Amino acid sequence: MKELRQNCKYAIMAPSSMGIRICPAAGQPVHTSSQFDMQVTSAETNVLNVSASLGLPAKVLTTFVKDSPVASIIKQSLRSRGIDYEGAEVDQGGPWGYRHQINIADSGYGSRGPRVWNDRSGEVGLTLNIKDFDLDRIFGEEGVQILHLSGLIGALSHETSIFCLELARAAKKYGTVVSFDLNYRASFWKNREQELHDIFSEIASIADVLIGNEEDFQLALGIKGPEAGGKGLGDKIDSFKEMIGEVKKAYPNASVFATTLRQVINVNSHMWGAIMLAGDEWHVVEPREIHVLDRIGGGDGFVGGMLYAMLRGWESEKWIQFGWASGALATTFLTDYAQPADEDMVWSVWSGNARVKR
Repeated sequence: MKELRQNCKYAIMAPSSMGIRICPAAGQPVHTSSQFDMQVTSAETNVLNVSASLGLPAKVLTTFVKDSPVASIIKQSLRSRGIDYEGAEVDQGGPWGYRHQINIADSGYGSRGPRVWNDRSGEVGLTLNIKDFDLDRIFGEEGVQILHLSGLIGALSHETSIFCLELARAAKKYGTVVSFDLNYRASFWKNREQELHDIFSEIASIADVLIGNEEDFQLALGIKGPEAGGKGLGDKIDSFKEMIGEVKKAYPNASVFATTLRQVINVNSHMWGAIMLAGDEWHVVEPREIHVLDRIGGGDGFVGGMLYAMLRGWESEKWIQFGWASGALATTFLTDYAQPADEDMVWSVWSGNARVKR
């Protein structure tokens, strides 16, 4: 990976559309529940949260509904998590105007799978616009070491697609490392397939770090992935390596490629692994069992941990190890982001040390 910029105000930054996540108490299904917990959420701030929790300066570029109490809750949550924010204040426009996205989810239990209902109509994040941000100030004067982009924001609307593309171009101009998690969602791509393929391909051509599973690389970038079948995850590793090799040929600017491996035994027990190509060196975490309280955010935790390890300047073998462990750690929280108390908490997950620490 290219050398990280020095003397930057921010270690890591991401654009995002902020919202709230509503979950039934005690792991119950949504349709039977009368009590719910509410938390602030977004996939991109899930990634930022690992670095922010461990003391690195992080920032989210977003947008808010002006005078909204939900926007106030979001800002308070970001401040408490050590994440700076910048974004336009958009008038609600009346009761049928803009609002922050709502994610309604239960975690499932045992043989009852999780169910997630995304309610994003009128989402204020749709209005994210490059004109609302001074990119020369952000990347030139303040400085950012890593810009992390997600395909969820990249595909949210035409405006957000252009926003992410312009952020990637500005980051490249100023020497900021660009991380791109493809995060393909079919419902976001409907009737925009060619437009989004072209934009995602250009962002991928700029990116230094590319992250995605087999579906992401196939459907967003058109790269052939592993064949479907009954093989276990461990047996598919060579196929995943072959796919990543094809991605590297197509997008030679990137020097780090990563994907997670997950097999669900039941809701609370998963086989969790990862593959990463850093330069010409492969690193593989063979799938092993993890215990899951809430699976949502595990992939974001992996990315957040991997990027944190890069920011710390560790050798590449530790990037995937810390990423794997941060993802596993995230699944033990009721929030959909990992909140490590210190690095040792993450490394203890990696080593399998669940003993009490006094």
